[in-house]
Amino acid sequence: MAITDVNAYAHLTDADVEALGAELDALRREVESDLGIRDVRYLRRTIFAHRALEIVGRAALLGSHRRSLWLLGTTALSLSKIIENMELGHNVMHGQWDWMNDPEVHSTTWEWDMVCAAPHWKHSHNYIHHKYTNIIGLDDDVGYKLLRVTRDEPWEPRRLLQPLSNIMLAATFEWGIALHDLALGDVINGTKSKEIAIPQIKEFVRKVVRQLGKDYILFPALTGPNFRHTLTANLTANLVRNVWAYLVIFCGHFPDGAEKFTLESLDHETPGQWYLRQMLGTANFDSGPALAFLSGNLSYQIEHHLYPDLPSNRLPEIAVRVRELCVKYDLPYTTGPMSVQYLQTLRTINKLALPDRFLTATADDAPETASERRFASLTERSRGLKTAIADLAAQRRAARRARRSRH
Repeated sequence: MAITDVNAYAHLTDADVEALGAELDALRREVESDLGIRDVRYLRRTIFAHRALEIVGRAALLGSHRRSLWLLGTTALSLSKIIENMELGHNVMHGQWDWMNDPEVHSTTWEWDMVCAAPHWKHSHNYIHHKYTNIIGLDDDVGYKLLRVTRDEPWEPRRLLQPLSNIMLAATFEWGIALHDLALGDVINGTKSKEIAIPQIKEFVRKVVRQLGKDYILFPALTGPNFRHTLTANLTANLVRNVWAYLVIFCGHFPDGAEKFTLESLDHETPGQWYLRQMLGTANFDSGPALAFLSGNLSYQIEHHLYPDLPSNRLPEIAVRVRELCVKYDLPYTTGPMSVQYLQTLRTINKLALPDRFLTATADDAPETASERRFASLTERSRGLKTAIADLAAQRRAARRARRSRH
């Protein structure tokens, strides 16, 4: 059901895939050699924007009993948290700015403004998700152990609750990410040792205490009689950040065209095939500069998966070159308006909540699930056409011989 042979799915030979990999390697080297002051300026401006918005938000919330100041403070704080989460935290912890050798923005020192502890996220996201992108059975980001987003996963009665589970996941996305790497279910069933789990759980608890204390006790208390108003503002800002992060991530991984892969696809995988898997397994959404910035440039999810450790501000220019390569090698480049990408994702989540007997299309050729076997019928028709052409040619040759024999 999922893709096993990425070459066959893309209709590329081994030589084609290796040539594609070489061109993508060359593009990486070209960007790396050009990194410099303009990238540093971009990062510094981003940090300034984040801090300025937080200061404006916190200052406005000192008068949060007034509706106008509550709205101003909540809006500024929401934007600050989005920028810190998407354009700073996510990208800094990918190592995109490690080349600067600045401890303030280094992947080993950054701790972001959410309940997930940075080391846990870096393991589940940087190592597992980006190495094993969309591999069924290895990449838990395929549905986050909560949603069925491919027919490769068998239907269970609990899937009927998917529409509700999806809403809950969006609202509490930072908590879903925080619990992701803990794998508490594996601890309970004994497949994850307590020696590994207990230190992780302690680190998680420490981070949660810091976050809850900061957002829901300290900052509200600093506004004195406006404690309750500031508390609701902080809750709202975290909710907005959670829903926005959820939308960006889901639009990059679950719309039509973001394919899934079997464990067998990893057998003898070459660097070129890894690149190809990233291109087939992710999706972009159309964005201008503002939307790209607020998404952490993850509107360019394809390019981010090809080069997760290159600075995010370079992804728009990289995207131009990647599109050209897709045209050259006749590969899909999955993109579209953000609204369309999410509606496709939402359709998949709601549709796969139902048992398979209620689904149309085949398990190898559905909008949300495909494999190289989707082309089998085309291959058969092609073989039939070739046979018919061959038969017609043979008949014509026989007719010409008959005419010559009569003369």
